[in-house]
Amino acid sequence: MKITGLRCAVIGQHPTIRVTTDEGIDGYGQVEAYKPWLKPVVLHFGPYLLGSDPTDVERVMQRIRRLGGTKPWGSAVSAIEMALWDIAGKAAGVPVYKLLGGKVRDRVRVYNGGVRAPMTGQRPEDYAQAARFYRDAPEGFTIVKEGIAFHGPMAAATPGFFYGDPRTGPPHPDGGLLTERGLDHAVACVEAMKAELGDGIGLALDCGPGWTVSDAIRFASRVEHLNLLWLEDLLSGDYTPWNDVAGYRDVTTSTSTPIHTGEQLYLRQGFRELLEQRAVRVIGPDPADVGGLAELKWIAEYAHLHGVSVAPHGVWDGLIGLAAQVQVGATMPDNFIAFEYPVAQPAWWYDIVDGLPNPIVRDGHVTVWDRPGLGVTLVPEAAARYLLPEDRDFFA
Repeated sequence: MKITGLRCAVIGQHPTIRVTTDEGIDGYGQVEAYKPWLKPVVLHFGPYLLGSDPTDVERVMQRIRRLGGTKPWGSAVSAIEMALWDIAGKAAGVPVYKLLGGKVRDRVRVYNGGVRAPMTGQRPEDYAQAARFYRDAPEGFTIVKEGIAFHGPMAAATPGFFYGDPRTGPPHPDGGLLTERGLDHAVACVEAMKAELGDGIGLALDCGPGWTVSDAIRFASRVEHLNLLWLEDLLSGDYTPWNDVAGYRDVTTSTSTPIHTGEQLYLRQGFRELLEQRAVRVIGPDPADVGGLAELKWIAEYAHLHGVSVAPHGVWDGLIGLAAQVQVGATMPDNFIAFEYPVAQPAWWYDIVDGLPNPIVRDGHVTVWDRPGLGVTLVPEAAARYLLPEDRDFFA
């Protein structure tokens, strides 16, 4: 089997990949949402793929892996890797999890991810209302995550929250030393959420980046009594193209509250020092950024050797990304906690993808399916109506 083409169409908010072969077996991948400008980056890799056997996934990836980078630039490489596994599974007549070592669980736990509570303000009572929304959600989540402080509008919307001037522009641009009032406010909002969730639903927090090491230590200590699952991206993370390993180790060794980072890191090399230094207790590589499914599996195994848990990021990965998360999540070692649940962006994506269960999530889990490849596919007749004029040949 040989690769004959690489195509990319921006469908809704997702650059979507189709890898074609001379045997008529196609594979699909999906770049994270809101990145239409990555389409030419995806297509740049076409000459590196043509003529290769797509079922030799690692051999093909060795040609392009070095050309990626930290979030968002690894997203194109990662989506191609997903499409290769999709082809390999279809060609072998087995689900991708079989090719990644076989499943160790029949259901994969998820947390809320793209299911977001409407927030009318940044007061403790607003966070309590959000917690009730998650608690009563039909998906039956057993873990929820909410943004606080510099991850979201809290810092800018709360007068006197930190010693700095709130900025406008890209998401989460703020950072600096918290005031005593700001620290107390953040703690009060978290306590309000936990009071609503009780001990039956785990609470994780997306916190930054932007905290100082001293504030991160103070905050982690102040919330130890709440038994939070993790504090995410306090110092670096998200779209920051570096990783503060030493800073994270200072925070981690100061508290029993688990510290988490890693969604922006690319390849196993990006995690090596973080894991070997045991600088965090939880990592969150995103299969749509880290280099793909096999890369995520390798990192999870290496984390397991170092006593570090894994909760993969994935909120913007789309429905093909969701299928990929289920396949690799089924194979994860025992340090796997849950993955971040992506939803359709926009909602009509549910009408153009075939193969997802209905409902997708029951009791906070997705049941692993056994269809070949990723187990989902685009429906050309339904998806064609959403193609841009320049992408009309995507299904040709």
